[in-house]
Amino acid sequence: MKKLIISVVTLVIIITLSIVVGIYVKNKEDNADKMDKVTVSEVTHSVFYAPWYVAIEDGYFKDENINVEVILTPGADKVATSVISGDANIGFSGPEATIYVYNNSKQKLLTFASLTKRDGQFLVGDCKLKDNFTMDKLIGKTVLAGRSAGMPLMMFEYALKESNIDKSKVNIDTSVEFAGLTGAFIGGQGDFVNLFEPNATALEKEGYGCVLASLGNLTGTVPYTAFYAKEEYIKDNKDLIKRFNESLNKGLKFVKDNDSETIAKKIINQFPDTSLDDLTKLVDRYKSADSWYDTTYVNTSDYYRLIDIMIYGKTIDKKVKVEDLITNEFNK
Repeated sequence: MKKLIISVVTLVIIITLSIVVGIYVKNKEDNADKMDKVTVSEVTHSVFYAPWYVAIEDGYFKDENINVEVILTPGADKVATSVISGDANIGFSGPEATIYVYNNSKQKLLTFASLTKRDGQFLVGDCKLKDNFTMDKLIGKTVLAGRSAGMPLMMFEYALKESNIDKSKVNIDTSVEFAGLTGAFIGGQGDFVNLFEPNATALEKEGYGCVLASLGNLTGTVPYTAFYAKEEYIKDNKDLIKRFNESLNKGLKFVKDNDSETIAKKIINQFPDTSLDDLTKLVDRYKSADSWYDTTYVNTSDYYRLIDIMIYGKTIDKKVKVEDLITNEFNK
């Protein structure tokens, strides 16, 4: 009898727990269904984008009733294509991609939120050069700099200009896609390579080279990475875009107001293969370089500077009207 009572009680407990869990899961699914789903095509996954990940991890988007799905899409051109095709609602990459689209088709992908305000690349090379590196050490050497017409390549060429170095005296290798740069350098292709974090530090730890310079400190302020969407999508979802920007602004404020370790703790789930100590160092590298805007406001003069850099890089041959490609309707 005692065993029977125990069995019955156990069964009741199991049934009760199952009902409670079922209700919880259903409520969670119902709440997710009620949220506005937004698919964001992200050009790469880097600590450089810390404010964006803070906004995700600290629930700022959920607070604004937004369910964000992130799809990794290497290459700004591919990000723009994913937005045009409808595979993504919002693109997150260098806004140069929107200029190419506009020049080629007159289709408007409007930049509505800025995030990073300078180049996030670090030049990696022989550790023997670390203590006395200057950009003229690149003359006559091969540098892996990303694909032609991409923002990383343009910014590198502009960094050479700002350092008074004729780019024709540097062998700039554009044969390797962005995602393959680390592997190509490890394989012996190139004397130097331009990388974002955490890839640059990973190479250091594995003994393949050392970080020699921050390109962002050489090229000045530009809207290096930003969020954009099709003009019609923005017109049809004004309240959503406003709430999206408010979430990003909270992320930008967090990284401005907190130290690197606090930021690293907040985003560590985004980088599960990186230790807290290493992640703190990476965040500090970008924070020290003043990498992020204070708000999502799209600065017109910075955008025109980007266009000047593109003209210098010969990826476009004339200025475009910035006002045709940005909107600050949703910014503070």
